[in-house]
Amino acid sequence: MTNRHVIIIGASSGIGRKMAEQYLEKGYRVGITGRRMELLEEIKNQYPASVELACYDVRNGNNDQELEQLVHRLGGLDTLVISAGTGEPSSDLEWRIDKETVDTNVTGFIQAANWAYRYFASKKEGRLAIISSVAANRGGLHAPVYNASKAFQSSYAYGLALKAGRISQDFSVTCIEPGFVATKMAKSDKLFWVVPVDKAARQIIQAIEKRRRKAYISHRWRLVAFVLRHIPHWLYKRVG
Repeated sequence: MTNRHVIIIGASSGIGRKMAEQYLEKGYRVGITGRRMELLEEIKNQYPASVELACYDVRNGNNDQELEQLVHRLGGLDTLVISAGTGEPSSDLEWRIDKETVDTNVTGFIQAANWAYRYFASKKEGRLAIISSVAANRGGLHAPVYNASKAFQSSYAYGLALKAGRISQDFSVTCIEPGFVATKMAKSDKLFWVVPVDKAARQIIQAIEKRRRKAYISHRWRLVAFVLRHIPHWLYKRVG
């Protein structure tokens, strides 16, 4: 069966885990990665014949061999989702937080995206999905490094989508920009339009299957992204 092998980088919790479960329910063979082996094994124990796992930290920035071995054990690869990410408030620019964010959301992200792009480009087909954030659309007061890292992801995804389009119509890159999703990362005291994690995962999978270039989760967050990009500075600095 074609298009039934997916790897989710960052599947131990949150959106990544829910996507893994939904792909498994659809009959996919799923490769999962994460830092916490016990959480990955929980998924593996539920679907022992359909799951392959690799426990590693994306912050190492050199995981090509892990991914190659995971593809081999999985029996192929049609879709890769980069869901690994971190985001903590850093109003005082705490270096530990900022460094961890860059190591995860930039260095670890680009290594995985670069590997996946080259893998699919060699096949001239495949689906690469990058889970960024609506925060990519504007710098932020309370977590400047997080917003900047997500802007990097969205911009890189756009560049990869342009490149993929010149290779083959069967090679797509989808950038996902969720708003607030009901996970542990949703820590703001100004939460609104919070999307249940199962709904978010379902909409993300639909966007990937339809080979969308960009998708907002849920769809109404497109309006927020538009406002963030166009609201004047004098007003944004008052409400930010």
